[in-house]
Amino acid sequence: MNTPTIAKPSPLNNPARTPITLTIAGSDSGGGAGIQADIKAISATGGYACSVITALTAQNTLGVSGIFPVSPAFVEQQLDAVFSDLEIRAVKIGMLSDAGIIQVVAKKLRQYQPEFIVLDPVMVATSGDLLLEEDAISTLKNELIPLANLITPNLPEAVTLTGSAGRHIDPSVLKCLDQEMLIEQLRAISNNAVLLKGGHWEHDAFSTDYLITESDTVTISAERVVTRNTHGTGCTLSAAIASYLAQGFSLADAVNQGKTYLTEALCHADLLSIGQGHGPVHHFYALHSLRDQG
Repeated sequence: MNTPTIAKPSPLNNPARTPITLTIAGSDSGGGAGIQADIKAISATGGYACSVITALTAQNTLGVSGIFPVSPAFVEQQLDAVFSDLEIRAVKIGMLSDAGIIQVVAKKLRQYQPEFIVLDPVMVATSGDLLLEEDAISTLKNELIPLANLITPNLPEAVTLTGSAGRHIDPSVLKCLDQEMLIEQLRAISNNAVLLKGGHWEHDAFSTDYLITESDTVTISAERVVTRNTHGTGCTLSAAIASYLAQGFSLADAVNQGKTYLTEALCHADLLSIGQGHGPVHHFYALHSLRDQG
């Protein structure tokens, strides 16, 4: 498979040209998802990462044992700190734990107006249970989705955003979805673009995502990688896309490059031996390959 293009670093005497991407998300103490995965993906794809933490989690490769939300006031303080000093071109948004935090993030994005916003709507647990209350989902749809250049829902999240499910999403429902209808429903809720991730169509030999714009739907496929190390795939993809947007790639190219990067990170994931459960993808596979060549 092709290695994604990585932008050349900016000259040291011109730091304003450094492609900076902000990740707004929760912290994963196990290091495989959330803020930690975002920072790794942004760094590995040639960007500089800064962060605003919305929640602390106690988790590892076996699961999440606790969540400690950060107050909306301190989220706001973090946002002011990074935006007032750093030239942030792209923002990736992940886990937002409640309506108050969503409102603060939306308010600050309207104030500072970064060029690109990629929203990964972390809304559904692996069990199928919703992670956000109804008021938070409504706030997300009304306040943040209109600001995003791209939203990147997986199938359960897409079903939730379009109002096709209740508090629990049965995996059997996902297998019989009307794909075309879902795409049209997603097109109707977003002013800009949607990347519908097809990873939950596990019976397919290929992992196919759908880039949905106002006038077109483009399929982006890669051969499905069989590995247990899939923790943080959604975070990694959306962060990589935001990183490529910050570097000047078009939306379509950024999505393609992000998909290629994630696929390679999955292909190399079994080179890592992390934890007893679902380990992370290999964010720095390119450095690993260079080390082996040396």
